[in-house]
Amino acid sequence: QLHLVESGGGLVQPGGSLRLSCEVSGFSLADYSVSWFRQAPGKEREGVSCITKRGGSTHYADFMKGRSTISRHNANNTAYLQISSMKPEDTAVYFCAVRGDTHGCYYSNMDSWGKGTLVIVSP
Repeated sequence: QLHLVESGGGLVQPGGSLRLSCEVSGFSLADYSVSWFRQAPGKEREGVSCITKRGGSTHYADFMKGRSTISRHNANNTAYLQISSMKPEDTAVYFCAVRGDTHGCYYSNMDSWGKGTLVIVSP
């Protein structure tokens, strides 16, 4: 069974940084692309960033370009999302998800999801 656990969320000041982690178990992360999503209060969930199985290709939503880095360490079965220059509008629950049936990375038809980690950006 695919199991994903996000961590690293918390309270951060505007302009600050944090690194979210997505640790997986029950399967080899190397067999899956990883995507990060977020859902702000009262808003729909949106794709943030994704990375292919071997990490050779990444994608970032426009609102994350230039201030975030997605990475993965397949040997440790963990993926990461580093975000800097954080803004109050980044406040959301951040989720990671995996998808196995593709060579690319996408924000749909995910195979399994974590429960999310809350990020609050506030003075």
